[in-house]
Amino acid sequence: MNMNALAMSIPVSSNLTPTLQVSKLCFGTMTFGEQNSLSESFNLLDKAFDSGINFFDSAEMYPVPQRAESYGRSEEYFGRWIRERKVARHRLVFATKVSGPSGQMTWIRGGPTSLDSRNIKEAIDNSLLRAQTDYIDLYQVHWPDRYVPMFGETDYDPASQYNHVSFEEQLDALGRAVDAGKIRFIGVSNETPYGVMKFLQAAEKNPAYPRIISVQNSYNLLCRNFDSGLAECCHLERVKLLAYSPLAMGLLSGKYLLPDGGAADARLNLFRGRYSEGESRYNLSNPTIREAVKAYISIAERYDIHPVSLAIAFVLGHPLVSSAIFGATKLWQLEQVVSACEVKLNAEIIADLNEVHSRFPNPCS
Repeated sequence: MNMNALAMSIPVSSNLTPTLQVSKLCFGTMTFGEQNSLSESFNLLDKAFDSGINFFDSAEMYPVPQRAESYGRSEEYFGRWIRERKVARHRLVFATKVSGPSGQMTWIRGGPTSLDSRNIKEAIDNSLLRAQTDYIDLYQVHWPDRYVPMFGETDYDPASQYNHVSFEEQLDALGRAVDAGKIRFIGVSNETPYGVMKFLQAAEKNPAYPRIISVQNSYNLLCRNFDSGLAECCHLERVKLLAYSPLAMGLLSGKYLLPDGGAADARLNLFRGRYSEGESRYNLSNPTIREAVKAYISIAERYDIHPVSLAIAFVLGHPLVSSAIFGATKLWQLEQVVSACEVKLNAEIIADLNEVHSRFPNPCS
């Protein structure tokens, strides 16, 4: 690991805030502790950091697929890397997330049951302990406390709504953590336009509440839902998009279209039947998704661009994307994504991508 490397091959994004500058690529750690061992995780982090990536995203529930035995390892591995590699903390932007109500992860505060002030405070304190760091740069609500369609669901069902923790209580708990120096900034994830605006309105009414600076939602060639309603909110309210799953969980790399269906250790093969959140959204047995993927791969071949570069360049070209959050379990995968930053899509390529989108709009919503 070259600790003295100053040249950055990854371009630096426009600031998330005037005091929080992040790389255009953010390395997601959700495979650390499940698909990746400690030593493998360190090697990946070394490569990412040496490539100019300063932005790293985790969550209290990681790694995935989530289970009690591995709970919290991703944050733990990242914190151990910082200490053992003696990386100056100010050179990194560490983002992590509090789990919303689930009922399935009983090992996380009984479910978790809600995003009330007690759960938020306990989650923050535990993340700090696991990462063994004094502060978290960006703390995000992983998914809403209230009912919203997500992870492959598209239609809102009024009958599914239930009583939820108020936006004010959540912001009050997050604000107390900011005041205590435990977190610097806050964001949301898997959110809707309604949720983003309610958080912003509550913070506008009470200056003691912190203002969200980002929304971390899925955005890729197969899922452009952000552009429908959230884009206007984020543009006018100066909230940045952190785009996760830019490769649609690997579908846009083309590997699952290979005759053998992709490597046995590819995530959707390795965890088949154990990863409902991913499998429900990124399902190649759906003929619409399969045909859309084929069409995008065909465009990459036509213009002699690697499919990974095409997908990443598309996301990074969005004016509201501050950073694209990607995962990699192998060094060569990380290198592919890093090299994609050098690719710029011209108007002709964009037009071809939009034509496919018009035929297959958001099949992985």
